[in-house]
Amino acid sequence: MPNIKSAKKRVSIIEKKTLRNNMIKSGYKSAVKKFEQSLEGNDAAETKKLFSEATKKIDQACTKGVIEKNTAARKKSNLSKKLNAANA
Repeated sequence: MPNIKSAKKRVSIIEKKTLRNNMIKSGYKSAVKKFEQSLEGNDAAETKKLFSEATKKIDQACTKGVIEKNTAARKKSNLSKKLNAANA
């Protein structure tokens, strides 16, 4: 447990940032799961809408620094491959 005032402040700031990062991470993971579940269905329009929503969430997570740029690109690429395979 920190004794110095600035160290106590840093602990509280880190807790806030951790909650924010977890919220953003959970949001993009949920969007990806919804997209993958819609792939099993046959509604192409809904799948396409969920794909754009998932890529948007991934981009937001990348912008906020929760995931790295290359990780975001890889995840979006994998999602687009799945979408193209489902449409073919």
